[in-house]
Amino acid sequence: MSDKVFIDTNIFIYLYSEDEIEKQSISQMAVDKYECLISTQVLNEFSNVCIRKLNKTVKEISLAVDEIIEQCTVTIIDEQIVKQTLKIHENYGYSYFDCLMIASALNSNCKYFFTEDLADGQIIDNKLIIVNIFEGKNIKRYLD
Repeated sequence: MSDKVFIDTNIFIYLYSEDEIEKQSISQMAVDKYECLISTQVLNEFSNVCIRKLNKTVKEISLAVDEIIEQCTVTIIDEQIVKQTLKIHENYGYSYFDCLMIASALNSNCKYFFTEDLADGQIIDNKLIIVNIFEGKNIKRYLD
Protein backbone atom coordinates (compact mmCIF):
# COMPACT_ATOMS: atom_id res chain seq x y z
CA MET A 1 0.00 0.00 0.00
CA SER A 2 1.26 3.47 -0.83
CA ASP A 3 1.71 6.31 1.62
CA LYS A 4 -1.24 8.53 2.45
CA VAL A 5 -1.02 11.94 0.81
CA PHE A 6 -3.19 14.98 1.37
CA ILE A 7 -3.76 16.75 -1.94
CA ASP A 8 -4.02 20.55 -1.94
CA THR A 9 -6.69 22.20 -4.06
CA ASN A 10 -4.19 23.57 -6.57
CA ILE A 11 -3.26 20.03 -7.66
CA PHE A 12 -6.86 19.45 -8.75
CA ILE A 13 -7.06 22.86 -10.39
CA TYR A 14 -4.11 21.88 -12.59
CA LEU A 15 -5.66 18.48 -13.23
CA TYR A 16 -8.81 20.07 -14.66
CA SER A 17 -7.24 23.15 -16.24
CA GLU A 18 -6.25 23.23 -19.87
CA ASP A 19 -3.51 25.87 -19.49
CA GLU A 20 -0.74 23.99 -17.66
CA ILE A 21 -0.21 20.70 -19.49
CA GLU A 22 3.04 19.77 -17.66
CA LYS A 23 1.53 20.48 -14.25
CA GLN A 24 -1.60 18.61 -15.30
CA SER A 25 0.53 15.54 -16.08
CA ILE A 26 2.42 15.77 -12.78
CA SER A 27 -0.85 16.16 -10.87
CA GLN A 28 -2.27 13.06 -12.54
CA MET A 29 0.84 11.04 -11.65
CA ALA A 30 0.50 12.09 -8.00
CA VAL A 31 -3.17 11.16 -7.79
CA ASP A 32 -2.53 7.83 -9.52
CA LYS A 33 0.44 6.82 -7.37
CA TYR A 34 -0.74 7.53 -3.83
CA GLU A 35 -3.61 6.90 -1.48
CA CYS A 36 -5.07 10.40 -1.70
CA LEU A 37 -7.02 12.26 0.91
CA ILE A 38 -8.76 15.60 0.77
CA SER A 39 -11.13 17.50 3.00
CA THR A 40 -14.50 19.02 2.22
CA GLN A 41 -12.62 22.32 2.09
CA VAL A 42 -10.74 21.15 -1.02
CA LEU A 43 -14.00 20.31 -2.79
CA ASN A 44 -15.39 23.74 -1.93
CA GLU A 45 -12.26 25.61 -3.04
CA PHE A 46 -12.05 23.55 -6.24
CA SER A 47 -15.68 24.25 -7.12
CA ASN A 48 -15.26 27.96 -6.44
CA VAL A 49 -12.17 28.26 -8.67
CA CYS A 50 -13.89 26.29 -11.44
CA ILE A 51 -16.80 28.74 -11.36
CA ARG A 52 -14.83 31.96 -10.96
CA LYS A 53 -11.64 31.35 -12.96
CA LEU A 54 -11.97 28.29 -15.18
CA ASN A 55 -15.48 29.15 -16.42
CA LYS A 56 -16.66 25.58 -16.05
CA THR A 57 -20.36 24.76 -16.18
CA VAL A 58 -22.13 23.37 -13.13
CA LYS A 59 -22.42 20.03 -14.95
CA GLU A 60 -18.65 19.96 -15.67
CA ILE A 61 -17.86 20.85 -12.06
CA SER A 62 -20.24 18.23 -10.73
CA LEU A 63 -18.64 15.55 -12.91
CA ALA A 64 -15.15 16.64 -11.81
CA VAL A 65 -16.18 16.57 -8.14
CA ASP A 66 -17.55 13.04 -8.65
CA GLU A 67 -14.22 11.97 -10.19
CA ILE A 68 -12.26 13.51 -7.32
CA ILE A 69 -14.46 11.80 -4.74
CA GLU A 70 -13.88 8.46 -6.52
CA GLN A 71 -10.09 8.96 -6.41
CA CYS A 72 -9.78 10.31 -2.86
CA THR A 73 -10.97 9.73 0.64
CA VAL A 74 -12.85 12.84 1.76
CA THR A 75 -12.54 13.92 5.38
CA ILE A 76 -15.01 16.13 7.18
CA ILE A 77 -13.81 19.20 9.06
CA ASP A 78 -14.99 19.01 12.67
CA GLU A 79 -14.41 21.01 15.84
CA GLN A 80 -11.24 19.05 16.71
CA ILE A 81 -9.69 19.97 13.37
CA VAL A 82 -10.64 23.62 13.81
CA LYS A 83 -8.91 23.71 17.21
CA GLN A 84 -5.85 21.94 15.80
CA THR A 85 -5.84 24.47 12.92
CA LEU A 86 -5.44 27.35 15.34
CA LYS A 87 -2.46 25.67 17.02
CA ILE A 88 -0.81 25.00 13.66
CA HIS A 89 -1.39 28.60 12.63
CA GLU A 90 0.20 29.81 15.86
CA ASN A 91 3.19 27.48 15.48
CA TYR A 92 3.88 27.76 11.74
CA GLY A 93 2.33 31.03 10.62
CA TYR A 94 0.55 29.76 7.51
CA SER A 95 -2.84 31.21 6.58
CA TYR A 96 -5.82 29.87 8.48
CA PHE A 97 -7.15 27.99 5.43
CA ASP A 98 -3.77 26.39 4.67
CA CYS A 99 -3.58 25.34 8.32
CA LEU A 100 -7.06 23.89 8.06
CA MET A 101 -5.86 21.56 5.31
CA ILE A 102 -2.69 20.73 7.25
CA ALA A 103 -4.79 19.86 10.31
CA SER A 104 -7.02 17.65 8.16
CA ALA A 105 -3.93 15.91 6.79
CA LEU A 106 -2.51 15.33 10.26
CA ASN A 107 -5.85 14.10 11.54
CA SER A 108 -5.93 11.56 8.69
CA ASN A 109 -2.38 10.34 9.39
CA CYS A 110 -1.03 11.48 6.04
CA LYS A 111 2.71 11.27 5.49
CA TYR A 112 2.83 13.96 2.79
CA PHE A 113 1.02 17.16 1.89
CA PHE A 114 1.29 17.77 -1.86
CA THR A 115 1.03 21.43 -2.82
CA GLU A 116 2.97 24.14 -4.56
CA ASP A 117 2.19 26.93 -2.13
CA LEU A 118 3.88 26.05 1.16
CA ALA A 119 7.50 25.58 2.26
CA ASP A 120 8.82 22.54 0.42
CA GLY A 121 10.44 20.04 2.78
CA GLN A 122 9.00 21.52 5.97
CA ILE A 123 7.92 18.93 8.51
CA ILE A 124 4.80 19.75 10.51
CA ASP A 125 4.54 18.35 14.06
CA ASN A 126 7.27 15.79 13.27
CA LYS A 127 4.74 13.88 11.14
CA LEU A 128 3.71 15.58 7.91
CA ILE A 129 6.11 16.53 5.11
CA ILE A 130 5.20 19.44 2.84
CA VAL A 131 6.12 18.58 -0.76
CA ASN A 132 6.02 20.84 -3.81
CA ILE A 133 5.57 18.11 -6.39
CA PHE A 134 6.26 20.50 -9.25
CA GLU A 135 9.92 20.98 -8.30
CA GLY A 136 12.23 18.85 -10.44
CA LYS A 137 13.92 17.05 -7.56
CA ASN A 138 10.54 16.10 -6.11
CA ILE A 139 9.13 14.78 -9.37
CA LYS A 140 11.88 12.15 -9.44
CA ARG A 141 11.75 11.45 -5.71
CA TYR A 142 8.00 11.15 -5.25
CA LEU A 143 6.53 10.34 -8.65
CA ASP A 144 8.99 7.98 -10.42
